[in-house]
Amino acid sequence: MKAIVTRKYGSPDVLQLNEVDKPTIKDDEVLVKVRAASVNAADWHMLRGAPFPIRFVSGLLKPKNAIPGADFSGVIEAAGSSVTEYKPGDEVFGDLSNSGWGAFAEYVAAPADAVVLKPTGVTFEEAAAAPMAGATALKGLRNQGQIQPGDKVLVIGAGGGVGTFAVQIAKSYGAEVTGVCSAGKVGMVRSIGADHVIDHSQDDVTQSDNLYDFILDTAAFRASSDYLPRLSDEGVYVLVGGSTKRMIQVMFAGGGKTPAGRKRISNFLSMPNRPDLDTLRALMESGKLKPAIGERYTLSELPEAMRRVEEGRAVGKAVIVMEHND
Repeated sequence: MKAIVTRKYGSPDVLQLNEVDKPTIKDDEVLVKVRAASVNAADWHMLRGAPFPIRFVSGLLKPKNAIPGADFSGVIEAAGSSVTEYKPGDEVFGDLSNSGWGAFAEYVAAPADAVVLKPTGVTFEEAAAAPMAGATALKGLRNQGQIQPGDKVLVIGAGGGVGTFAVQIAKSYGAEVTGVCSAGKVGMVRSIGADHVIDHSQDDVTQSDNLYDFILDTAAFRASSDYLPRLSDEGVYVLVGGSTKRMIQVMFAGGGKTPAGRKRISNFLSMPNRPDLDTLRALMESGKLKPAIGERYTLSELPEAMRRVEEGRAVGKAVIVMEHND
């Protein structure tokens, strides 16, 4: 099969399209013929081995997993002897970031508990776009923000991978959503349901008079303290992306009450699990969530897709579409 392989840390230039053996499966795994995969910020962090502490998990001197990629969708070709919930022919999607990665390939061996059935009426490309970014947005809003109907939610970086999911999930909870993005993404953010859209090159949301019950920051353009005046009395600011410097600043802020009183700032690590995938599946199947796919690439074009995501130029999710010859 064809797969993207990397033997060392570095820029997208180290990614190579190679012929490798099709994976074999264990008793508790399924073999999936991949139809689509998607690119996340986590992919380029793993590619570069940065920030350095991730190397204690990914491999100190070189990547422990030669085939990158976490998010995928496809069709089960074979199931291990202990797998009872799936059978060949089932259409599934999942996240491999906690089970060996490997999604940037024509086939992948996935633990059965790392996949769920693909929603009906949803394309393989849309399903592949959802797992990591969708679950991150879901946990930020539901677990960290505990948002309620009528809450005012601000999404920084609303035109990116996590941001496009956050806008839609917040709307599904009945929140009033304001999205902040670059000029080229304003139309797209408005089209996915944001009540208000701010072009950050024209307006500085930190200088407005508006207050928000929850701020989800996927971009970290500014220090978290800049947003505190824009939080309501019991408002919550959560950082889910950005530079290592910004993430460390938030970590040391404590994740509890701030000097402003009952306001809170925090960040969190999103780990894949089946219940979150099931929630995303239900939201997509109901029509409340439609992954915003801005760009499509072939497997050989993955280096360019990775560059665009790393540089923040991708609109919505960048998806890799497989071109099987068999």
